[in-house]
Amino acid sequence: MWNSQKYRLTTSIQSLLIFIIMGIIIVIFAPKEHKFMYTFEKGQVWKHELLVAPYDITLLKPKEVLEQERDSIAKEVLPYYMVDREVDREALSRWEHDFETLYKETYSQDYYRYVKHKLEDFYSRGLVTQDDLEDIHALQLLEVNLINAEKESAKYSSTFFLSLKEAYQEILGAAPDYLDRRNIELFNIDNYLRANTRPDKITYDKVVREEQQKISNSTGVLVAGRRIINKGDVIDDYTYNVLKSYKKMFEEKSGSDRTFFGRVIGLFVIVMILLGALWAYFFLFRNFFFHNVKNAIFISGGILIFVLITEIAVSLWHFDVYIIPYIILPLLVRIFFDSRSAFFVHTVTILIAMLFVAQPLDFVLLQLAAGMVTIFSLKNLTSRSQLIRTTFLVFLTYVMLSLSVSFLQSGVIDQVQLKRILSFGINMIFLMFTYVLVYLMEKIFGYISNISLVELSDINRPLLRQLSEYAPGTFQHSMQVSILATEAAQSIDADVQLTRTGALYHDIGKMLNAAFFTENNQGGRNPHDDLDYKESAAIIIKHVTEGIALAQKHKLPPQVIDFIRTHHGRGRTKYFYTMYCNEHSGEVVDPTPFTYPGPNPFSRETGILMLADAVEASSRSLKEYTETSIKELVERIVDSIVADRLLDNTPLTFRNIKTIKEVFVKKLLTMNHSRIAYPRAKKEEEESVKEQA
Repeated sequence: MWNSQKYRLTTSIQSLLIFIIMGIIIVIFAPKEHKFMYTFEKGQVWKHELLVAPYDITLLKPKEVLEQERDSIAKEVLPYYMVDREVDREALSRWEHDFETLYKETYSQDYYRYVKHKLEDFYSRGLVTQDDLEDIHALQLLEVNLINAEKESAKYSSTFFLSLKEAYQEILGAAPDYLDRRNIELFNIDNYLRANTRPDKITYDKVVREEQQKISNSTGVLVAGRRIINKGDVIDDYTYNVLKSYKKMFEEKSGSDRTFFGRVIGLFVIVMILLGALWAYFFLFRNFFFHNVKNAIFISGGILIFVLITEIAVSLWHFDVYIIPYIILPLLVRIFFDSRSAFFVHTVTILIAMLFVAQPLDFVLLQLAAGMVTIFSLKNLTSRSQLIRTTFLVFLTYVMLSLSVSFLQSGVIDQVQLKRILSFGINMIFLMFTYVLVYLMEKIFGYISNISLVELSDINRPLLRQLSEYAPGTFQHSMQVSILATEAAQSIDADVQLTRTGALYHDIGKMLNAAFFTENNQGGRNPHDDLDYKESAAIIIKHVTEGIALAQKHKLPPQVIDFIRTHHGRGRTKYFYTMYCNEHSGEVVDPTPFTYPGPNPFSRETGILMLADAVEASSRSLKEYTETSIKELVERIVDSIVADRLLDNTPLTFRNIKTIKEVFVKKLLTMNHSRIAYPRAKKEEEESVKEQA
């Protein structure tokens, strides 16, 4: 007893630590900014209660207005052009050099002076490319900002600019009469014309940015306490801008270090309270939860996964949280544990996830309702059709509640709710994969579901077929025991399917020495006649250990093997023990060789099997099956087991045992009722008499 309590205390502390670690992980991965609690769209009806400014709200200019002002600034700022005097000097130097070396001997100095004068004039006015000049004309710019060599800018008339083509034409067309134009063409004037004035986009962009930064982002202030919007009001342009301004200011305030630290503390406390309540529920009302620490890992892992997915959906991926199949977790808990635990786990999961979503009240309403429908509609999962039905009911619940909330808040179905139906459909598809998850959870955590139990109880399973072939009497006995045990389990709300499956496999160890068991001896010589009582007892007892080994070899679940291990508990092989005591009267007899290895039953289901096994086996010795004889037998066998304290570790109450007795009597009467003798035809009877004569 002390070891059991110590183990439970240890697993309880371990489970609590797991829950605390889970809470810390949830807080660590929580979104850094506080989620704005309202959703709204321009032109839609405000669905929430009266909203009043909690503090002074700076009203931001609408995005469109800011863009217009920025565009206006960009248009008002004159383009900047930079003059590169190095181009001037290089062109003039080249002309001077070329004339001295190529043209001086042939042409007079007048040509030299004319071309030089024109080049100096062109470069002083500013030479630009044809594309740049076309841009100036397209923008209808009369002035530009010209940056000189000293990096100083000044407004400059764009009409002074010349393109390279215009400069070439002018130097030819403006030549004085005493100069021959054809000679000037021979000078290849193109070689001395280069654009020395280019757009300075870097300076232009810098100036535009500086001017745009001077634009005020706000249009005014809404003082604290002023009404923003009331429930049922239509969100017009002004109100929409106020709400956007409030949202931005709210998120900025929540992002400050002081606010963030406070949020972390608050979030941690709330999460710890919810997880602590869940742990306390299991500690006070579900002791089985602490039989193995894997249960805490399963529950906490499930909650953690769905909460983390919610946090990621809200802060990173920004998809609709109604796509997330929260119902999978209560489905799994309902299948492996019970409905109350499933609802409690689901409630805690949703309350934690609620902290990170917009419209948390709507979220909680839909998820809790869907969880209740799931738990109530799926008592035991034994077929795929049940899961499909439950999934469809969950989908209907989501859709109907979502549309009803929309009607309640605004009187109409808005586009958001219609789009959400698609999310519910995706959610329904995800729920279908629960069937696969059940199998994975069984393999990972060692749980067993009704689906697996139904499969195991199929009498065409290899192990049961071997039992029917090698030990047909034992197989028949197991079938009868399963009928008795199933009815008894149903009468006291025990696990019916687990009891039935355990009953079918409880005696599989007998097939290895089938002839040594009475039910398989068809009137032949009894092999026990050649053995002493201790040897016979050892063979009988061995069917338990051999059954366990056989079950493990065939990879039966531990929950089913428990029925093999406990169906005799620490009881004795009473026949051989009594015969041995009679043979050695006056001696102190050690009962150990005649005692089963146990342990005693520890659950209602294993306790029921022990009673059903003993009653069914003893009922075969009755000479007549009357209500009185059967009732006396049941009373004697059950009371004997209770007196031997073999059921002390089970949660069976005296009321349960009384109910089980009544079920056994009723079922044995039905199973062993007498049949009427069918009359024979008179002619057949006469012929039979003649044959005998």
